[in-house]
Amino acid sequence: MNVLTFDIEDWFHILDNDACKTEKQWHAFEPRLEQNMNKIFQLLEDNKQDATFFVIGWVARKYPHIVKKISELGYEIATHSDMHQLAYEFDKKTFKEDLERSLGSIEALTGKKVRAYRAPGFSIIDENLWAFEEIVKQGIEIDCSIFPAKRAHGGLESFGHAQPAWIEYQNVTLKEFPINLYPIAGKNIIFSGGGYFRLLPYSMISYFMKRSEYVMTYLHPRDFDPEQPMMEGLNMVRKFKSYYGLGGALKKLERLIQEYDFISIDEADKMIDWDISAKVKLG
Repeated sequence: MNVLTFDIEDWFHILDNDACKTEKQWHAFEPRLEQNMNKIFQLLEDNKQDATFFVIGWVARKYPHIVKKISELGYEIATHSDMHQLAYEFDKKTFKEDLERSLGSIEALTGKKVRAYRAPGFSIIDENLWAFEEIVKQGIEIDCSIFPAKRAHGGLESFGHAQPAWIEYQNVTLKEFPINLYPIAGKNIIFSGGGYFRLLPYSMISYFMKRSEYVMTYLHPRDFDPEQPMMEGLNMVRKFKSYYGLGGALKKLERLIQEYDFISIDEADKMIDWDISAKVKLG
């Protein structure tokens, strides 16, 4: 099972960087989302490929025509929060407000219920597992926020399961589609999205794909934009992760979807027998 998803945000929505943290700052940057979305739309149309789009609420308000087009083309729309901030920087109240606003903005445009959520930067960690309670309260049925390994923004290594599973936390249950891992030499390799996807050569990604029963991708419009400006305030490591491989990423993705079968989250959800799926208790 290979799932194709895109996180819909502009090039300046870089997490944990003071130069681009606030909405006021965003208005000063050159917008590049529309031209990059057109690349994605064309790629999917040319290859008759389905996908799920995780949209931030800010994009729904700033570019309503883009979100309407995603919906009119028949693609599933999920939420990627409202203002693309790290979830563990919120308390319960502000997390709820952010999620409610994103759902309201997206659903008002599409007239369709949003069923799935992904936290920016996979920022649900051991310290903010309470977020799952609010996600369920808001009617979300599927979460895609768990990164079951260590990473810059925390990760949830304690999840210990890199396959779709039920989350059980306090009094709520929720379907989870985590990021997939590939074990090699005693370490877990991530290859299916963002900088990992751009960094690794196609031959290595294909090798991992062939040997994986489940792959969850997470790609961004900026991943296919080699002409985007360089963001200030990033150290050398983050600059490398953010800008390496931009020129070849679109062709790499096209080759991947031509050689492997991909589906949306909605399709994947229907394929899984949730009655016998694993249950992972958190907290």
